Amino acid sequence: MKQNRNQVPQAGNLLLSEPFLQDDNFSRSVILLCEHEEATGSVGFVLNKPSILSLGDLISELDFLDVDVFVGGPVEQNTLHFIYFGVQQLEESKSLGNGIWWGGDFPTLVQLLNSGKVLLDEVRFFIGYSGWSPGQLANELLEPSWIVSSGSLTQELLKKSPDQLWRALMKSMGGDFEIQANYPIDPRLN
Repeated sequence: MKQNRNQVPQAGNLLLSEPFLQDDNFSRSVILLCEHEEATGSVGFVLNKPSILSLGDLISELDFLDVDVFVGGPVEQNTLHFIYFGVQQLEESKSLGNGIWWGGDFPTLVQLLNSGKVLLDEVRFFIGYSGWSPGQLANELLEPSWIVSSGSLTQELLKKSPDQLWRALMKSMGGDFEIQANYPIDPRLN
């Protein structure tokens, strides 16, 4: 997996927080960037912050779907979002590349899950999202707060333990990133 600090992010990229980012919402986070437009801003979902909720906790009619919900970010945590893998199953879904789709008609997704046409391990649900206003993400990349990875999200990556995902991706980029993957969260503890 490669990275470039000067890379312009685009939908489908993974953003990895810098090792010493002290924001509690994003420390050691991996974000799937779903939208990035300089004029309108950016939207993404934190992939490695599980919530304490399951889908059935949020939607009582779906309590038969025993699936974790992740904290997509600090913005509008009263909203539910999803990504799924495979071929496009929902007409309104937005392609993020490599067979990853964002959003679509939720009742149709539930029908596809019920019929087995979409499997639970092919979907990830999020409460809230991560959002940046126009120019904000570009500024955070200059600080630097984020590393843009040109690697792609895969179902295999999502099978990794959420607390190991950031470290695994950092190590996969090699060089200084492999070393930084082992930095303590608080450098004073080193």
